[in-house]
Amino acid sequence: MGKMFLEKVQYGAWLIARVLFLCCIFSVPVASATELGAIELTDTCPPSFSLSDDNRCSLRHMYQLYDSLQDSGIGGLKTALPEARDGFSPQQIDLGRLLFFDPILSADNSLSCATCHNPNQGFSDAMGRSVGIKGHVQKRSAPTLWNSTFLSSFFWDARASNFEEQALGPLFSAHEMGNTPEQLMSSMNSVSAYKRLFKQAFPKQAAAISVANIITVLTAFQSSLVSLNSRYDRYAHGYHDALNDDEIAGLNVFRSFVARCSQCHTPPLFTNQQVAVIGTPEPAGLPRDIGAQETFNSKVLRGGFKVPTLRNIAQTAPYMHSGRFETLREAAEFYTGGRGHAVPEDEDLLLHWHISEPNLTSNEIDQLVDFMKTLSDESLIPATPKQLPSGLPFKHMENTHEKT
Repeated sequence: MGKMFLEKVQYGAWLIARVLFLCCIFSVPVASATELGAIELTDTCPPSFSLSDDNRCSLRHMYQLYDSLQDSGIGGLKTALPEARDGFSPQQIDLGRLLFFDPILSADNSLSCATCHNPNQGFSDAMGRSVGIKGHVQKRSAPTLWNSTFLSSFFWDARASNFEEQALGPLFSAHEMGNTPEQLMSSMNSVSAYKRLFKQAFPKQAAAISVANIITVLTAFQSSLVSLNSRYDRYAHGYHDALNDDEIAGLNVFRSFVARCSQCHTPPLFTNQQVAVIGTPEPAGLPRDIGAQETFNSKVLRGGFKVPTLRNIAQTAPYMHSGRFETLREAAEFYTGGRGHAVPEDEDLLLHWHISEPNLTSNEIDQLVDFMKTLSDESLIPATPKQLPSGLPFKHMENTHEKT
């Protein structure tokens, strides 16, 4: 009885300290007019963002209190995050939210950004290889968008260096959204609601609807997708009881020099943002994906892909660039199989030096998976609009495209 009371007191103290820090920097958005029938844009920043006098939203989080140890490679708990991409207005973020879910962005109105980055599926789509317009099966899976505001490169092959490039690629790809700048502008200008909303988001521009502004609001919305309040985060900020014994044991395995997980999946972002060649096998029948070799024209990066964040990893199965592993445990077991054990005999890959043979026990793998599940946090998931400015339906979020 005394121990339980003490634990409650400790948790209460931790919670009060957190609230005192966060109460001044978290803002609660008012109900969007999309929920009331008439579509208007909110003038309030999303949670975790503070509004400045010049109508800009700035991200605030507890990791800003810490010094950075990103370069040390030790995977410390109280380390800083990279600088976030922020500074957008509340109206631009909210307009980006509406547009993110609107299939008007695709050439035939069959899919939206949310088709492949569904918030109900960890901002991925639960597919090993995503499906684009007219059933075109893509080469790779759709990475999660959570915490992409901290990233310095995008896509599995790191071919984009900013949000703008990341948005332009799928939008005008013949096999993804299939649009063209001319058709996109024609579609957007045909919707009176978008004319009015873009004017709200860009009040100083005479012609507010433009490809550049469409990309800006999509960037604004994606930069607001922040996930930093998992049970792991509470543990890292000092509340020890946020994790149980098995999860703490899994964290210790994760950080050990035997498993070396934290060398590439470095806390608190749980990626070092680098390209790594790990020798992941392709699904049966698929040719070898050369990955970042094409991006950087470098043979040493053949079969190399960006180290993905592990945040919300439990929500984004299947795993690896082409969905080779169905479960998180299968993905973890891959690393215990020995260096290069899945590389075809006719391939000569320069494997990352961290790939070894940790020989983890079955119990250690279970604990490792238990720990990775503590990285889940969807507390700030944005609301899906109840209606879209285009008036189009939401069937595009059901991943029902027939594969060719």
